Amino acid sequence: MQFDESMIPLLAAVLASGAVLLVAQALRDVFGSRQRVQRMHTRLARHAVGARAVAAAAPALPDSPLAALKGALNTVAERLGQKVVQGGDEELNEAGMSLVRAGFRNRRAPLVFWGVKAGLTVGGLLLGLIVRLLAGDNIPLGMVALLFICPAVVGLYAPNVWLSQRIKARRLDITNSLPDALDLLVVCVEAGMGLDQAFSRVAREMMATNPVLAEELNLVILELRAGKSRAEALKNLAARVALEDVNSLVTLIVQADAFGTSISSTLRVYSDTMRTTRFQRAEEIAAKMPVKLLFPLVFCILPALFVTIMGPAFIKLMQVFAQMGQ
Repeated sequence: MQFDESMIPLLAAVLASGAVLLVAQALRDVFGSRQRVQRMHTRLARHAVGARAVAAAAPALPDSPLAALKGALNTVAERLGQKVVQGGDEELNEAGMSLVRAGFRNRRAPLVFWGVKAGLTVGGLLLGLIVRLLAGDNIPLGMVALLFICPAVVGLYAPNVWLSQRIKARRLDITNSLPDALDLLVVCVEAGMGLDQAFSRVAREMMATNPVLAEELNLVILELRAGKSRAEALKNLAARVALEDVNSLVTLIVQADAFGTSISSTLRVYSDTMRTTRFQRAEEIAAKMPVKLLFPLVFCILPALFVTIMGPAFIKLMQVFAQMGQ
């Protein structure tokens, strides 16, 4: 397809105008909603008896431009996600569970996630189109295909890679802090606390060292206060975390609670098992280190060392041979 070079500035201007209009529309919606909320609180404060109580009960609105821009982008991504995933409850549920495991518990998070994927994919295609138009006919057909395919594939799968890495990081944090939390739980239970109170105390103590595990334990406490049974709240914890160690712990606590066995002895036995497992994992990591160091040692460190040690001698030998040849 032949393109006139004079059309390139026009096409770039059209694309830039469309992007500016989309951002302006999103900002108008956000600031318009904020102004409506402010007017509503003003009327309530004017007509209510307790104006101070109404003003104190009004939620704080973000005033910084960065917060407004973030809210606008979230709104645009959510609307785009609604257009992309229409009736796809299975995709939303799957993305929602993955986002919960990554620490995002907002109900809008799945739609925003799908909207970001769609936006990055379309943006990749537009980027390939702009590069193709600017390059003209000087690039081969295979490179043209790569210009369209590669950015679109990156935009489609980059959010999935980022999400999986965040889930792995949270699981690693929970795995590393779980033995310490179990030790604290054993101490609290043996001191006479109930299991629910022990969970609450461990969550408070772990907030400074590992906020991820403390957040999950706080959710268990909130579900218990909301009326759920202990078994259901613990099973929800196992489903959110999706770790074998947490699943085993939940199974032991539920079975001990169901059969009436001692919770403290059960937790102590499992705590010893977790401590042994952590020691074995440390030994496994230490055993893998020589293999991991082999590649940088052979291809990076040793060549530089040889050049540093033998380089001056080699240069001196070259000079001697040159003088002998004369």
